[in-house]
Amino acid sequence: MNLGTEPPSIDWHTTTDATSGDVIVNVMSGLTQYRQDLTCAPSCARSWEVLDDGKRYLFHLRDDVFWTDGKPVTAYDFEYAWRRLEDPKTGAGYADFLNDVVNAKEINELKVPDITQLGAHALDDHTFEVRLKKPAAYFIYLTAHWATYPVRKDVVERYGDRWTDPANIVTNGPFKLTKWQHDYKIELSANDHFFEGRPALDKIKMFMVAEQSTAFALFENDELDYVDNRSFSTHDVDRYRDSPYYRRIPLLQGSYIGFNVLKKPFDDKRVRRAVAMAIDKSIFPKLLRRGERPSASWIPEELPGASPDATLPFDPVKARQELSDAGYPDGKNFPTVALLYANREDTRLVVESVQAQLKENLGISIALANQEWKVYLATRRKDPPPIFRANWIGDFPDAETFMNLFTTGNGNNHTRWSNADYDKLISSAAGELDMAARARMYKQADRILCNQEAAIVPTYVSTQNLMVKPWAHGLAFNALDIQFLKTVSISEEAPR
Repeated sequence: MNLGTEPPSIDWHTTTDATSGDVIVNVMSGLTQYRQDLTCAPSCARSWEVLDDGKRYLFHLRDDVFWTDGKPVTAYDFEYAWRRLEDPKTGAGYADFLNDVVNAKEINELKVPDITQLGAHALDDHTFEVRLKKPAAYFIYLTAHWATYPVRKDVVERYGDRWTDPANIVTNGPFKLTKWQHDYKIELSANDHFFEGRPALDKIKMFMVAEQSTAFALFENDELDYVDNRSFSTHDVDRYRDSPYYRRIPLLQGSYIGFNVLKKPFDDKRVRRAVAMAIDKSIFPKLLRRGERPSASWIPEELPGASPDATLPFDPVKARQELSDAGYPDGKNFPTVALLYANREDTRLVVESVQAQLKENLGISIALANQEWKVYLATRRKDPPPIFRANWIGDFPDAETFMNLFTTGNGNNHTRWSNADYDKLISSAAGELDMAARARMYKQADRILCNQEAAIVPTYVSTQNLMVKPWAHGLAFNALDIQFLKTVSISEEAPR
């Protein structure tokens, strides 16, 4: 398979990107796991109880789950991992995941100095207790995500920043990390002692070919068993959309143009609103031709809380008026800015269209700047530029994963935008068990984010486009684009 790029890290506490996640989910297992319908099934936890009206979870661990060095996985490994996730010294991008756990946010913000006060404790080797500040409708999904996977304290303390190197890492999933040739290939091998049984594949080779056309040529030459959007350009989709080996999967993934609202000229919401109304989103599906949908809401329409009119409509006349009101009539004196994007062929089509539309509809000229994936992510995290292109795929099938992203202080909120009303709505919705009331809160918050404040410009909702060789069996794809490979097998007719 092709990852498309070098994973920034496979430390499942410091990384937040899907490329790294594709490696992590195949070498690790958490308390629960996703079924194909995206409900949660037992994994390291054989069962769990929901107590105290949803404010306490009690997970009962299996006794036959082992690390690759033979040591048993215990509740203490989860206790250490969850504390490490919230420890501010870790710098975890997903620290906010546990905000509803007692003292989690307070520990991460140094308001509670004693990390042992986190409401997640091992009661014994096989019992893990989690206490919540309030019921959270989506909490169980978090236990299937890599951010909450267990971690071995002794390994981290012994090897420090190099604990994820192939020679050092211990894992508990269906595969083991056996080789990492940076910027070229990662190899995984079967874990003979995986608690669900040894996977069918002996080895997985994960290449890092950035150019979609080059990667697709490898597929055509039978050197890859399947390709997805990372390796499947618009041109190749057009050629193969009638092939029996072609598949298209709807995704819970939104693309957007983001602004660093602390940097001029986008510290003025009139400028942001002008940009939003100057972009015709219907163009993007025509450019990409892979079944994308123009965004009407930041929340994908499949999830409760989505709104058909949360975003600002395409209106060049009003856009020019907003820009004029902000002091840039017909784009005059608009400062030089560069739109940052990750270096990929299909992404370039999108940002070039944005560039052209802003020139035509607002009279402003913006430059384009691309960076390799790891550098691009680091730039957004450390010092976000005034304007950038990004996307977000849901971490779990709930509107919370999209809306929490732009709350104050969220580690993945690279807009630096902060709005007290928005934060209050998202916090209230998280604990609301009336689904209709919860959806109304999300709709209201969506309008603040995308319409009133225009902190982002949602552009389109993605699909996953795939080609799978006939000898590759058991590849199961889902709306979260999580690629679990433990069910995959390669039949004997494979040419290599």
